Amino acid sequence: MRLSEIAALVRPMQVRGLGPGEDATEVTDLAFDSRRTSPGSLFFCRPGAVDDGHRHAPAAVAAGAVALVVERVLDLPVPQLVVEDARGAMNRAAAPFFGHPSRSLALAGVTGTNGKTTTTYMLDAIFGAAGKATGLIGTVETRFAGGTIPGSRTTPESADLQRLLRRMVDVGVGFCAMEVTSVGLAQGRVDGTEFGVSVFTNLTQDHLDYHGDLETYYRAKRALFVPERTALAVVNVDDPYGVRLVNELRDVPSVTYALDAEAGVRALDVTTGPAGSSFRLEGSVAGRILDQPLHMRLPGHFNVANALAASAAATALGAPIGAIAEGLANLPRIPGRFDLVEEGQDFAVVVDYAHTPDGLGRVLAAARDLTRDGGGRPRVIAVFGCGGDRDRTKRPLMGKAAAEHSDVVFVTSDNPRTEAPEAIMAEIESGIAGAPPRLGYHLIADRGEAIEAAIAGARPGDVVVIAGKGHETTQNFGDRVVDFDDARVAAVSLQRLAGADGRR
Repeated sequence: MRLSEIAALVRPMQVRGLGPGEDATEVTDLAFDSRRTSPGSLFFCRPGAVDDGHRHAPAAVAAGAVALVVERVLDLPVPQLVVEDARGAMNRAAAPFFGHPSRSLALAGVTGTNGKTTTTYMLDAIFGAAGKATGLIGTVETRFAGGTIPGSRTTPESADLQRLLRRMVDVGVGFCAMEVTSVGLAQGRVDGTEFGVSVFTNLTQDHLDYHGDLETYYRAKRALFVPERTALAVVNVDDPYGVRLVNELRDVPSVTYALDAEAGVRALDVTTGPAGSSFRLEGSVAGRILDQPLHMRLPGHFNVANALAASAAATALGAPIGAIAEGLANLPRIPGRFDLVEEGQDFAVVVDYAHTPDGLGRVLAAARDLTRDGGGRPRVIAVFGCGGDRDRTKRPLMGKAAAEHSDVVFVTSDNPRTEAPEAIMAEIESGIAGAPPRLGYHLIADRGEAIEAAIAGARPGDVVVIAGKGHETTQNFGDRVVDFDDARVAAVSLQRLAGADGRR
């Protein structure tokens, strides 16, 4: 695309250093990271919370950037489009620069506090069963055409997202499921992206360090459900914010789903336990009647709700009911999402990403369904912490949720970042101490030691839930990042326990 065409998209206040003929300069890529700038790129100098892209413009030019989008003129020998908001300019330019790739895909977006990752994996499995070449974009990974990229940002920046969608289209991907975060929406990362269907799973307290309050958080999520972004809304009306969303929708048609409330798509005759979950899918979507028994290996009522969301969205995008049944039945392990760690032990160990009060409570309630009689009253044992430099107000709420739904709690570190682990744990403890769990709680700052202590104290029939980090394989201490994988640490602890007492 020519620089003059991009200038028309970003609407600069002024243009500096553009000589005769230079308006025909060909731009071959969009960049905002000087380390990933290639010859022919247009580099966007975005100010950020901790850094400023203007500082890295010289490196971008040295790497081959042919022009810059800036908020202030720089002393560099390339054309500069001067705008008020460099991020907003990139968001406006990205989709048209890459040829509006979302228009060539069946694209499903999933937003909500909890359930985004699982719902996208379910959709991916359903469309795989339908014979489609699929793509997946989210917290754990991005994958398509047999390749996998570890997740960094759950919702990529606009230039990265549109480039990724273009690559998917070019290799024949026909369906993509992606997680759409509130921060991504607030920052305009999905501007220009057109979703065939968007799912709202729920909204509970999270990310208030960024949004400030729940109302602002909700409005960020709400921004996905407008006609220029979404053709159809699939909404959980068991959630009060879901009910509000449906009532507020004017120009976007909606399909509702619920386990308890009246809704267009329901789950009947639900059973859930160690062998997974079974239910009858009932309802209608876009004139298609749904009446199908379904089974999946994932336990927990919250996963049944996720399956309802995926089934409704898949139906809206044309997936046959047989593919829904097959996809859910064969859904493989989702890293860090109610992920069972098995080393032959006589109790269950679950690793889950739950890092909100509501999410933790739901996972611990599902864990209760996995307990079994092992000769004594089976227990749910929780191991969790809270991230540093993030929303502090949810820490006591996390402690309260753990105390209400567990028999024993081990409070430990998550990603402390620049905060002292003991200070974070003290704020969590304030939510536990008033009404502690039946068998008490422990404060162990070292996460590995806490996991080992919980596993060492487990009895036959118990369930140990290790929550908060899920699929993550590192732990962030601010001045250093260390390797740490909850599932691997748990497996080693189980192996050590088996070696110590012969228990298998």
